[in-house]
Amino acid sequence: CIYAVFGSIGLCRIHFHSFSILVCDPADVISTVEFNQSGEFLATGDRGGRVVIFQREPQGEYNVYSTFQSHEPEFDYLKSLEIEEKINKIRWLPLHNPAHFLLATNDKTIKLWKVSERDKRAEGYNLRDEEGRLKDLSTVTTLQVPVLRPMDLLVEASPRRVFANGHAYHINSISVNSDCETYLSADDLRINLWHLNITDRSFNIVDLKPENMEDLSEVITVAEFHPHHCHLLAFSSSTGTTRLCDMRARALCDQHAKLFEEAVDPSRRSFFSEIVSSVSDVKFSHSGRYLLTRDYLTVKVWDLNMENKPVETYQVHDYLRTKLCSLYESDCIFDKFECAWNGTDSVIMTGAYNNYFRMFDRASLRDVTLEASREVCKRRAVLQPRRVCVGKKRKETDVSVDSLDFRKKILHTAWHPKENIIAIAASNNLYIFQDRLTPNGHHNTPEIQSAPPKWQTQPNPPTY
Repeated sequence: CIYAVFGSIGLCRIHFHSFSILVCDPADVISTVEFNQSGEFLATGDRGGRVVIFQREPQGEYNVYSTFQSHEPEFDYLKSLEIEEKINKIRWLPLHNPAHFLLATNDKTIKLWKVSERDKRAEGYNLRDEEGRLKDLSTVTTLQVPVLRPMDLLVEASPRRVFANGHAYHINSISVNSDCETYLSADDLRINLWHLNITDRSFNIVDLKPENMEDLSEVITVAEFHPHHCHLLAFSSSTGTTRLCDMRARALCDQHAKLFEEAVDPSRRSFFSEIVSSVSDVKFSHSGRYLLTRDYLTVKVWDLNMENKPVETYQVHDYLRTKLCSLYESDCIFDKFECAWNGTDSVIMTGAYNNYFRMFDRASLRDVTLEASREVCKRRAVLQPRRVCVGKKRKETDVSVDSLDFRKKILHTAWHPKENIIAIAASNNLYIFQDRLTPNGHHNTPEIQSAPPKWQTQPNPPTY
């Protein structure tokens, strides 16, 4: 476990399960990352069905809080289908009591987990001994009042609800509604609305399945509730469109309220146009005014009041346009990158290949490419902004597009809802970056810096 500090986005912790980055158990690969509403907790899920929760300490460091097995591999005998234990999404529920609740889903089953603390135990039972075994009733001659004794802090994770049999296809999204009573789950063709207290039935609100599957033209890629209005939701498709639905208009939201789609220039249309235009992630801004969408090559900001084109478009890795053929043959062109807003909606972040991740400042229009890897996070090392070069003429510090490692990719990212803290998953490694404190104790400004960022390892980092 390594900590480091750099520029305006500072403290980094690196989590790894093996001594060599080339030797990685597929079950350890992180598949989702999510902060809770306060940012005090960070949850990660992996391909092995495990959920690891990190808690922020008073010193600002994140340490392991709880680890539990959320899903197990299953087999559908009716369809002869193996169901993986991989955690596709995690969503936290708003905090209403000392216990924490979160939803975790694999391809078919959604589970509601309760994570609570216990630092006292009851002693002095009348009918049971200290080990919990039932006493011989003939030996009970007096009654006593049980008392609570202090004990070491114990964090317990217990399943409270299991929402199963709601989807015929693989679940790709879950989103908690702002009413704190319902949530949605989406697969390739349908979106269902669930009540958190009802597990045996859900209400279908979007159904794109045609009568004849040969007429299928698009699939749902991601769905998300509006952060403030419980009747609004957005979902995107493989054709590059994003639909805004209003549940007040009708129960079945097949007819959208707004359609966000950018016309493709016919002169630039190619065999790969439809593939790279597929939207892999959608995020509402914290204000609820904007939509952030990520396709294969770009990230776009849409104003909910303007449907015909995005208000901002950022090229994530435009240098890959000449590599689309080889990316198609290796299936990398189907990778689904996520995106994230910062707490003030002023900076957006998304991942790329070669363990690079990109940040775009909306006000200054500056951007930066940074690398999250164990090789650059050595003690007292200096992390330089990365630059990918297409031509032969390049600086010594530039990286050629031909030398990029497409096996190393940043697919899952999350931004602290209030502070400048980001979490990035790269294979089986978890990186946490945080603002570096200035000598006077204040945080650096959140805008992207052009100066080379400085790294400094944290003394005595904990391991996990």
